Amino acid sequence: MEIKAVTCKSALNKIRGNRLPFRWDLNIYRGCGHGCKYCYALYSHDYLEEDNFYDTIYYKENIVEVLRKELQSPTWKKQVINFGGVTDSYQPLEKKIQLMPELLKLMIEFQNPMTISTKSDLIVRDIDLINELSQVAEVNVALTITCMDEKIRRVIEPGATPSLQRFQALNELSKTKASRGVHFMPIIPYLTDTDENFDEILRFSRDIKADYVLPGMLYLRGKTRKSFYQFYEKYDDSRCRKLKDILYSKEKKIEYSKDLYQRLNSYYRKYGIKQSHSNKKIKEMKKDYRQIELDID
Repeated sequence: MEIKAVTCKSALNKIRGNRLPFRWDLNIYRGCGHGCKYCYALYSHDYLEEDNFYDTIYYKENIVEVLRKELQSPTWKKQVINFGGVTDSYQPLEKKIQLMPELLKLMIEFQNPMTISTKSDLIVRDIDLINELSQVAEVNVALTITCMDEKIRRVIEPGATPSLQRFQALNELSKTKASRGVHFMPIIPYLTDTDENFDEILRFSRDIKADYVLPGMLYLRGKTRKSFYQFYEKYDDSRCRKLKDILYSKEKKIEYSKDLYQRLNSYYRKYGIKQSHSNKKIKEMKKDYRQIELDID
């Protein structure tokens, strides 16, 4: 893996449109070492000279200083900042670079609300800082968990933490006042959409007393679509053909989605799990994620 330092003019990125409930996003890194086959961020890095999103990782070496200036601005209204909407703040490189602790200290100083989503148990390293922030501001932490079958998980998320360890990390975070959720996304047709997978994810979520489990369908666009098809065709061509069949038929897509959510909802009822957070502020932060569906635009 090649690591490159870059500087940024702004730490905060204003999200255009109203697809997501929060309006500000912060990404420490460009590129990601998790290597997820379904990564939607591939198309967002077209401006980079390198074509290797996974093996060339950039980190913003001045992001702490820049964020301080932005939080000090008289126009800043302590809006919710989403950490890692494009690249995971706790990807493997963070263990070495250690920018998150300094950023969390800033969030504590300015008592600014935040949400974090990650696929790594490295987040537990910062549990004391997350707890301190959760005493003075709204904090939501979500672990993205897509598959409990480790053989499949290692194929689709080769650089990420095993799913069981993610649940263990989320359980550890119950020691803080942060709300805790599971991002069950993406659900990959004919791969992670089994009743067995639904049952295990919802059961583990109940056992660790997660506040909610937010489901989301596979999202394909641009480079992501091409890259995912290449992977899926090689992994199981017959399943890939079935996926394409529903993607390119509105009727089949609706039929598939209806069946999937009917099956999935039965497990929500079985284990008494919510699909969104009961806290009004956090619910507002999270409410639109389920709108992300199979996309062929």
